[in-house]
Amino acid sequence: MNKPKVAVVILNWNGLKFLQQFLPSVLQSTWPDLEIVVGDNGSTDGSVEFLKSRYGSEVTVLQNDQNYGYTGGYNRIVNRVEADYYILLNSDIEVVPNWIEPVIAMMEADSTIAAAAPKILAYNNKTYFEHAGAAGGFIDKLGYPFCRGRLFYEIQEDKGQYDQSTEIFWASGAALFIRADRWKESGGFDERFFAHMEEIDLCWRLKNSGYKVMYCAESTVYHVGGGTLNAENPFKTYLNFRNNLWLIQKNMSVMKATWVISIRMWLDLLALIRFMGEGKRKDAWAVSRAHQSFVRSIFKSQKQESRFKNQELGAQSKKIIGKKEKNGQRTTDNSHLASPNLKGLYKRSIVACFFLKKKTHFTDLNPEDFH
Repeated sequence: MNKPKVAVVILNWNGLKFLQQFLPSVLQSTWPDLEIVVGDNGSTDGSVEFLKSRYGSEVTVLQNDQNYGYTGGYNRIVNRVEADYYILLNSDIEVVPNWIEPVIAMMEADSTIAAAAPKILAYNNKTYFEHAGAAGGFIDKLGYPFCRGRLFYEIQEDKGQYDQSTEIFWASGAALFIRADRWKESGGFDERFFAHMEEIDLCWRLKNSGYKVMYCAESTVYHVGGGTLNAENPFKTYLNFRNNLWLIQKNMSVMKATWVISIRMWLDLLALIRFMGEGKRKDAWAVSRAHQSFVRSIFKSQKQESRFKNQELGAQSKKIIGKKEKNGQRTTDNSHLASPNLKGLYKRSIVACFFLKKKTHFTDLNPEDFH
């Protein structure tokens, strides 16, 4: 029986040192029908020249004419790749030879699984989980994302406590497995995000269409983290606060999003005050700028938003069975579509649980408080 074709797609921007260090491990992957693609996002550090001279036909090099960010860069590269599955892999990740097999086997066994993630451990401390993804992503009722193995700044040691594969809410973009048809159906990443939380948005949209997102405990990768923007970068603070508000606005109902965003504005204000108290004035200003950007986006012309939504609707229309004619114009009947899949949604506030109730590990949370 033929194996599905898998394409590992690595987006690179001036990451020559990471390609030199970690690409050899990816090339040792044992999946039989595999293409390794490096999409270059307008690098100026000699990355492209290195790839072509060092690896030749072993690696497919696709180039963007400039840096379109994580979201725009990946959209432009992935849409040029033909495969059954895409694996969006950060350039600062080390893999083991058989890291692909368990995840694809899981996805092949269940056609409702749209995306999945392996266990992500820290490259520099391989017995501990890594911040970006750990053992699968979840989200609370106020739109705060968190992971098994990492709540806020508390990172757990991997002692086998998350060695059971399970359904999650979002899969980390550091090592994101996704069916090619689900990628195309969803329209890929929302390019407004530029970077950070774009994979949560993508997974949330997939779950709103009824699909599953899974964590595969049988596959492990090792992530350096902070390769492009480290945790202390105010621009990262700006992106995280702004994009989190967009995440809520896009994926919750209007009524619920309005309620949640009003609460989040006050909680973000507390974060701003905390930054000021710690002497992190640039981070405090980043929170303020994030709010300003979000508010401005609400009052902007609806052209960009409707363009993206039309792209999503156009992709989703492939799933739609019936079409109607109403008032002389064709309309879409999407009444048969699956209801949203809320598995992995935490029905309480992770902020309150962590900071007030001192529940610092995922295992401290009551399983009954999850959908």
